[in-house]
Amino acid sequence: MRHRILKEARRVVVKVGSRLVASKGIGLQTDWIERLAAQLAALKGNGREIVMVSSGAIVCGIEKLGLREYPKSLPMKQAAAAVGQSRLMWAYEKAFEKEALKVAQILLTLEDLTNRSRFLNSRHTLTALLDFGVVPIINENDTVAVEEIRFGDNDSLAGMVAHLVDADLLVILSDVAGLYTDDPRVNPKATLISLIPEVTADVQRLAGGTAMAAKKAASYGVATVILGGERIEQLSALFEGEDVGTLFLPQEQQLTSRKHWIAHTLKAKGQLVLDDGAVEALMRRGKSLLPSGITAVRGDFEAGDSVACVDHASREIAKGLVNYSSQAIAKIMGRKSADIQKTLGYKDYDEVIHRDNLVIE
Repeated sequence: MRHRILKEARRVVVKVGSRLVASKGIGLQTDWIERLAAQLAALKGNGREIVMVSSGAIVCGIEKLGLREYPKSLPMKQAAAAVGQSRLMWAYEKAFEKEALKVAQILLTLEDLTNRSRFLNSRHTLTALLDFGVVPIINENDTVAVEEIRFGDNDSLAGMVAHLVDADLLVILSDVAGLYTDDPRVNPKATLISLIPEVTADVQRLAGGTAMAAKKAASYGVATVILGGERIEQLSALFEGEDVGTLFLPQEQQLTSRKHWIAHTLKAKGQLVLDDGAVEALMRRGKSLLPSGITAVRGDFEAGDSVACVDHASREIAKGLVNYSSQAIAKIMGRKSADIQKTLGYKDYDEVIHRDNLVIE
């Protein structure tokens, strides 16, 4: 299966960690960037399309500004990112130019992907760049992003980008050679895990944000590989069939693009607490969520917003787009759909969340 996945992967997202691109006191690792460009050029020469997600702008800015330590305040981080981003892109521009390849800079915030029309526009732009043979280089727009519109980390961003561009494979270049049974920098007896069939709670504890990125990609049918980036030549070895890094398998039952967007891109703005009957209807019988199954409303949200559905123990069981605001749902919860008109004075939908806009966790 490993051989088949790698052989058939035509569109590949490659995420580059900041420690590989730049380091404190040294600045940009231009030699490494040139080696990376050569590796990616070889992949493109074999008929693959490449999309990059690159960290490193803030670290580059710290070096350029002569700061003695990593900035703590948001404005200082944003200033460093503004200075470092152009420096980082110039390094990529020069490195890829040597390989006769063009690059394009794409800066995103979470807001660009949570808005459906902007999500689709971003997809169309990236598709057009790939059609021109350009290597898009994506980073979070750190100069404007605040907590509410941040991806959290670039591993998470990479998982979303894999969905955004309909990738076949996500490769995360890390400062470790893959996922280990323990931290190999602390425990010399830790062993590399070659294959992860499913991202379980134990895997998430070992891999953190990287595992979540792999989980997001897997639900859309995209495999993920964690690979040691310091030995960048392993990238070619990976596609030549060598057993390097850790491969996360994709899910057999894949979400549609829209449902993946609901599940993994949108942030829930509130919660609906469901009774046991509603939980059963959603999880076992594939039903829509009706007002009769709701026992409580948490948060303030409007119609069309994303909310989490939880059971009486606050375990999240589903996520979806609501047809009514939190205030309206608070009035109709526990009632039958036939009573919505009489209670609210209007009825747009029988369902609070239609099955087409609902994703089971």
